[in-house]
Order: sequence, then C-alpha cells, then structure tokens
Amino acid sequence: MRRLLSILLVAVAVAMPLAACGKKGGLEPPPDSEYPRKYPSR
Repeated sequence: MRRLLSILLVAVAVAMPLAACGKKGGLEPPPDSEYPRKYPSR
C-alpha cells in the first residue's frame, strides 16, 4: 500500500508542472508585431 501511495505521489508531482504549461495570452498577435513576415528579410 505504501509503495502505491509513493508512486501516486511521484506521478502527481511530475504532472503538476505539466499542467501549468500552455498559452496564457490572447490568440491575436500584438499590434506592433511583425509576424508573419517573409524570410529571408533583408
């Protein structure tokens, strides 16, 4: 039982940082953004 609890605790500890990943801003680019642009830009 203790081993199962330890494995579950490790799994939760590994999963928590992954749950925080993701885009937090808006989906539209900022007004002063140069994206998208054609490359190479010389």
